[in-house]
Amino acid sequence: MDTPQNTALTRALTELPGPLPARGVIHVVIRHSDRFTVVGNDLAQHPGLSTAAVGFAVRIQSLPQGTEVGVKALAARFPEGEKLIAAALRELEAHGYLQRARTRLPNGRIVTRTVFCNQPAALLRPRATAAPPQRPPTVREIPAPVQAPEAEPVHAPEPPAPDPDPDPDPEPQPLPLPLPAFELPPPQAPAPEPPARSAPLVPPPTAPKPRRPPLPRPRELTPELARISTALLSDLRRHSPDFTLSEEHVRKLVPGVAAWLERDTHPDAIRHTLTTAAPEPVKHPYQFVRHRLTTLIPPPLPGPRELAAPARPRVTVTPFQTCDGCERAFRSPTPGHCRDCRNEETQAAA
Repeated sequence: MDTPQNTALTRALTELPGPLPARGVIHVVIRHSDRFTVVGNDLAQHPGLSTAAVGFAVRIQSLPQGTEVGVKALAARFPEGEKLIAAALRELEAHGYLQRARTRLPNGRIVTRTVFCNQPAALLRPRATAAPPQRPPTVREIPAPVQAPEAEPVHAPEPPAPDPDPDPDPEPQPLPLPLPAFELPPPQAPAPEPPARSAPLVPPPTAPKPRRPPLPRPRELTPELARISTALLSDLRRHSPDFTLSEEHVRKLVPGVAAWLERDTHPDAIRHTLTTAAPEPVKHPYQFVRHRLTTLIPPPLPGPRELAAPARPRVTVTPFQTCDGCERAFRSPTPGHCRDCRNEETQAAA
């Protein structure tokens, strides 16, 4: 009594024709009459797609035209998170089922247009040129007479001898009625055949990812820098088990830590930068530490010359002089008379 029994499904199994398989799945197929979407086995059984990607492909294929299928729109419609949805869309885009392109509208706004194809492999095959449709014959057309093959001439039989006593008034035979004249329509030019496509329709590839910047390296990797860097990287797992690195990864990351130490960065500051605000859990510690060592490296410390205040330019100050005539003070590099006294002397001399 505690286990519910699906009697409808049990009754449907009894109605299936033929013997049922002893193991595996048994399909009870009921034909849909409305609200259904046709999904091909190339998508449902794709060996390179994850189950999440196939599920979102079926969901996108069942949506009507013009429905928003971005990451945030799908996350608001379905219970999955944005990270899972974004990963599934990237899988579909890599296998050609999905294409996202940024286009500019007439009003200047830039939007993302998403194109979904249920059979991307069919786009790689050349399409056959369709024959022009034949126009059904109308009433005013007369089909061209079929020319019969030439046959050997046949001699007509000789007419019989006239009757010596023919009927003087034979009954007149009715003349055949003339056939109605059919007017042929003017000849029409044949419809131009569509040009054959030389290249198959292949969706454009996605934009390539930018190349990762190289790991920073010191000017000279001394044994002392290598020893401190190795000890710092090996000690990260003591502060957080997620940062357990292998010996090969430690050996690859030593030059990056040595570049930080060469720039006078304290080991505690390096450890704090590498382990603070890390995701939980850290799935790929080597990639995570390499990324932070590359992107968060500080600049070199400035030296005393860079920190010194700029020297002020020397300004030459003209000293004060006492006029020999009026004893007023005036600026001049040499002693003598002021300007007024020089003018008076000039006027007196004139």
